[in-house]
Parts: sequence; C-alpha cells; structure tokens
Amino acid sequence: MSELNAELEHPVYNYKVVRQFAVMTVVWGIVGMLVGVIIAAQLVWPALNFDIPWLSYGRLRPLHTNAVIFAFGGSALFATSYYIVQRTCQARLLSDGLAAFTFWGWQLVILAAAVSLPLGFTSGKEYAELEWPIDILITVVWVTYAVVFFGTLIKRKTSHIYVANWFFGAFIVTVAVLHLLNSAELPWSPMKSYSAYAGTVDAMVQWWYGHNAVGFFLTAGFLGMMYYFVPKQAERPVYSYRLSIVHFWALVAVYIWAGPHHLHYTALPDWAQSLGMVMSIILLAPSWGGMINGIMTLSGAWDKLRNDPILRFMVVSLSFYGMSTFEGPMMSIKTVNALSHYTDWTIGHVHSGALGWVAMISIGCMYHLIPKVFGKEKMYSTDLINVHFWMSTIGTVLYIAALWVNGIMQGLMWRAYNQDGTLTYAFVESVVASYPGWIVRVLGGAIFLGGMLLMAYNVFMTIRSDEPAEAPAPAAA
Repeated sequence: MSELNAELEHPVYNYKVVRQFAVMTVVWGIVGMLVGVIIAAQLVWPALNFDIPWLSYGRLRPLHTNAVIFAFGGSALFATSYYIVQRTCQARLLSDGLAAFTFWGWQLVILAAAVSLPLGFTSGKEYAELEWPIDILITVVWVTYAVVFFGTLIKRKTSHIYVANWFFGAFIVTVAVLHLLNSAELPWSPMKSYSAYAGTVDAMVQWWYGHNAVGFFLTAGFLGMMYYFVPKQAERPVYSYRLSIVHFWALVAVYIWAGPHHLHYTALPDWAQSLGMVMSIILLAPSWGGMINGIMTLSGAWDKLRNDPILRFMVVSLSFYGMSTFEGPMMSIKTVNALSHYTDWTIGHVHSGALGWVAMISIGCMYHLIPKVFGKEKMYSTDLINVHFWMSTIGTVLYIAALWVNGIMQGLMWRAYNQDGTLTYAFVESVVASYPGWIVRVLGGAIFLGGMLLMAYNVFMTIRSDEPAEAPAPAAA
C-alpha cells in the first residue's frame, strides 16, 4: 500500500487532498441532485413526503440547495483551487495538515447540514440556513482554507500570479465577508438563533449575501476553474489575457451591488431597488467578457470538439453561463421582474446557471483532473463521458425550458383580470396548469442525475484500473 501511495504522489505537490475533494465532488453531486429530484417529484405527487416531517418539501428543499452548492460545488472548488494553485505557483500547499483539516472540516459541515436541516433546525435565510454552531465551524474551516491558499501563493516559485488564482482569491475573501456579516446572530439555544438585523435591513443584508453567494461562490470560483482547465483541455492559450484581467476587476467591482434586484416591489427603498437593477444590467458586460474569452480560447482548435467530450462539457457550460448572465440582468429590470418574480421562471433561471454552468464546468474539470491525480493516463471510458455529456445537456434543457414556459404562464395568469377588476384565474388554476411542466422537470432532473451515476461508475473504474500511470509531470503549470 505504501508503494502505491508513493506512486500516486507527485514529487512536488500534495495531490492527496485534491483526490479526496474530487471523489467527494462526485458523491455529493449525486446526493444533492437525488434530493432535488425527490422534491421536484413531491410537487407532482405530494404524497411522496409520506406525512413524515423530515421528508417534507420545506425541509428537503434547503437540504438540496446546501448539498448542491456547498457540498458538490464547494468540494469541486476546493479540489480545483488546491490543484491549480500548486501547479501555477510550482509550489506545494503551505501545510498538508491544514489542507487535511479543510477536507475533514468541510465534510463535517456537510454532514451537520444533512442532519440538522431535515430535523427542522434552520435560521430561515436563503443559502444560509445553517444554525450558529455550524456557522462557527464554517468560519474556522474557511479561514484555514484562506491560510492554505494565500500561503501557497506567497511561497510560489513564479513571479506571476495566474489569473485563475485571482478569481479563487476573490471568491475566498468575499465569501468570508459575506458569511460573517449575514450570519451575525444572537444564539438562543444550542440549535436556535435570531438574526442581528431586523425587518427590511435583514432582507437587504440577506440578499446582499444571497446574490453574491451566486456571484462569488458560484461564479468567480468556477471562472477560476475555467481559466485553467479550458486552455489545458483545448491545448491552446487563453484567447486574451488582457481581457481576463479586465473581466476580473469589472466583475468584482460590479457584482457586489446587484443584490437589491431580489427585493423589487418590497419595503426596500426605491432608490436601492433601482441601484440593484442598474448594476445588474451593467454586469452583463463583464460576465460576457469571461464567456467570450473562454469560448474564443478554442480558436484554431474547434475540431477537438468532435472527439473530446470533456471539452464539450466545458464549452457548453460557457454557453449556459452566457445565457444565464444575459437572463439575470434582463429579469432584474422592474417591468420584467413584475412578471417573473415568484414564478417558476426564476427557478428555471437559477438552474440554467446551476446545472448548465456550475455542474457542467465542474464535471468537465473533474474528468480532466481525476486521471492526473490518480496517476492514470485517461478516464476509464471516453464513450461513457460522451453519454454523460448528452444526458447532462438534454436533462438541463428539459428542466429549464419546462420552467420558463411554466413561469411565463404563471405570471400572466396571476395578473390577468376581468373588466370588473376581479382576477380571471384563482391561484389553484395556475397550479393545475403548471402540472405538465413539473412532470417534465422531474424527467429532466432524473436524466441529469442518471448522468452523475454514470460518472461515479467511470470514476470508480478509473481509480481501480491497473492501467500504467502516466509519467510524472514536471513541476510547471
């Protein structure tokens, strides 16, 4: 066993923690998406909660979001950032012990969420539902993560800091600030607390956090992945390094102001709502700068898409990123928001980003990274990757198209009125009309989940295969 471990270890880098996070990315992806399919099915067949409180939609839904964002997405971010920062800095992680602590600490956070949320322990804040003891653990793990990441940057053997590390650094620092401020709370009991803010201020702080969790956890970090793995998989340089720097500074400067667009037509002051709308519209430019830069990196290498399903995952994810970052600013416009808000359109928009962008870029990066850190020449089956790609794409399109149609229909039905001023439709009629779209959503989600199961099999067979390991890579990016 010691000889095997020696073979798997790069002579310079710590790949053990990367391997651990990479495997858990796949595991938590399956868990999070399975819960998502279950709650989608509950909307179609409500009896599926079996009248058990901890299987109710209201308790499983935050479990789903936390599992997909923080367990699946978080593990992917840890794995890729630790891999990229070592290879681009030509230096081993600052501390193997601290890196190991971030792995086990993050898994403990996830398990605590998996137990506490179904039991009904929640702060009630979107994407920040976990109670105060778990919030403290998150803070300790995150500070340790920052120490490891920035400490590795400081000890780098290269003078230049590659742009992917700028994105990871911004993601780490901003998420720390967001978490500390939004999770300010007064403990009342071992598993109950009350927010330090009240009323409209609480709502504003929550959506400053909520939208920037999307902007930095689910965007900046994954753009860091894109800027390393797309050029590596395409075997082409980044299309425009200058654009990547402009894109970075524009994104971090503008994104932080966009949160108020979640609170249109509420008690939030009108000027704050309008500011959020304007900043959201401006945000289209830097977002598309990153999307164009990623896709144009394939200039001169488009033929690779014929035979490389890993590259297809990455390029299609960029297309979904571009679509989502066009749709978001459009939905932030007050007149559009008056139709879309509280409808399935919003959920479709979120999942075009979550499935199409976050999940597909993560999957592509894992397929690139896993053979390298496990000392294999390639994944066990390229054909299975290709099948997975089509399952992910078809599943995502079915999911979001069904909810777009549902959402627009719901918005129109809710605001339709008769000549005498009475509502044309009762709310329950919009629920009945939404039923076919919800069935399609279950189908799309199940197809996407099936692709993740294929990935798990492919990863398992890759790890256990006796295929000769590739020659050790040089200590360069």
